[in-house]
Amino acid sequence: MLIGDVTVGACCYIGPHASLRGDFGSVVVERGSNVQDSCVLHTGVANACRLGVDSHVGHSAIIHGATLEPNTMVGMHAVVMDGVVLGVASIVAACAFVKKDWRVPAGVLVAGVPGRVVRTLSEEEIAAKSSGTRLYQQLAADCLRTMRSVEG
Repeated sequence: MLIGDVTVGACCYIGPHASLRGDFGSVVVERGSNVQDSCVLHTGVANACRLGVDSHVGHSAIIHGATLEPNTMVGMHAVVMDGVVLGVASIVAACAFVKKDWRVPAGVLVAGVPGRVVRTLSEEEIAAKSSGTRLYQQLAADCLRTMRSVEG
């Protein structure tokens, strides 16, 4: 469901039951990103929630007023709070909680409650993340290509 000031770029995948609420502020999902099933993207009054190019948000994650820089990933059921900036090519582990206003460095893995940097990601891990994101870009293209009108 998309409500209010929401912008979704080209080649994006928005999964079933995802809620992108731009009612208090704006929500921007940039090119090639995916927001999987049951995710919530929201923000406070006059703020923004922004997913950079090739962002990847796992099932049931919540992104509230945060900025995901390009090629990032937020795992399933993770929560990323207001004012967070997730650095380029970083990953938030499943079920992690990233507290308000934290500037997460580029290329790291964040895990835990509260979230903390547990290590630097390898080039292979970043490449695997990018490969997974490309699968969702292809899924978006496949969905558009196979869409059919149904008379009811």
